Amino acid sequence: MAEKAVTIRTRKFMTNRLLSRKQFVSSILLTLVLLLYHSNQISTSSGIIPCLIQFLGLFFVPESPRWLAKENRDEECEVVLQKLRGKEADIVKETREIMISVDATANISMQSLFKRKYARQLIIGVGVMLLQQLCGSSGISYYAGSIFDLAGFPSQTGMTVLSMVVVPKAILGLIIVDRWGRRPLLMASAFGLCLSCISLALAFGFKGVPGIVNFTPTMAFIGILTYVMMFAAGLGALPWIIMSEIFPMDMKVVAGSLVTITNWFTGWIVSYCFNFMLIWSPTGTFIIFAIMSGLTVVFAWCLVPETRGLTLEEIQFPRES
Repeated sequence: MAEKAVTIRTRKFMTNRLLSRKQFVSSILLTLVLLLYHSNQISTSSGIIPCLIQFLGLFFVPESPRWLAKENRDEECEVVLQKLRGKEADIVKETREIMISVDATANISMQSLFKRKYARQLIIGVGVMLLQQLCGSSGISYYAGSIFDLAGFPSQTGMTVLSMVVVPKAILGLIIVDRWGRRPLLMASAFGLCLSCISLALAFGFKGVPGIVNFTPTMAFIGILTYVMMFAAGLGALPWIIMSEIFPMDMKVVAGSLVTITNWFTGWIVSYCFNFMLIWSPTGTFIIFAIMSGLTVVFAWCLVPETRGLTLEEIQFPRES
């Protein structure tokens, strides 16, 4: 989809907005499912609907102009580009830029990404994706109901409240993503996750202590609620935005593939291990995630550059020099 974004200078802006709106739309759909259906079968089956809509929508999506140019189908490239930009748009300059870009990236491969000049971008891109998952986001999202039950808090009530804050937190992230700056927002979000995990660790650490029967359920609810809100406000979308900004245009495809694989594979590992970790020690589990969230703050402070208000060329120039 990024290949269809209008002009190279506005592509950064459009990419950020699309990423934020993806979070927003998915949050609305998740809210509707959680509020309307409490049956596991119905809520699980409802995932078929957006998949079906996306499948049908693919029949109306035009082919990528860059791919057509890469396949030497220049006339089709111009036709598709004209359709995307509008009948009155002048596409001569952009078509020429696409042709030049395709020629320049003809020999780019995954191996090219591991050159010394891309080392810093690669560390940042892969690092933020790893830390996003190692903070426990997938595990806590998937097992929130189990955490509520384990803490003695009504899981149905907890999940309903979580679903009600999904949309407001998505709107919050949409508003502040270009106002606070990437780096401060990433650090604030990770710090919030750290505090949330500490509160969850304390909740289970004091479970069963006489005289504070309600401490564990209350702290667990506050911890998960805060975690979901802080994750959505920053660490949920920011790694994808940062990844789209720090890599040169000729490396975006291979870099995007690598960091996406890293994110999903790490998320699978965390999700798979999370239930076993809860059985082992709920307190220990959240202490580990608190440590990883703290490391994310340090990582962002030391390595992640601030890219707010900069064009792709301005971001990449100091890296390449």
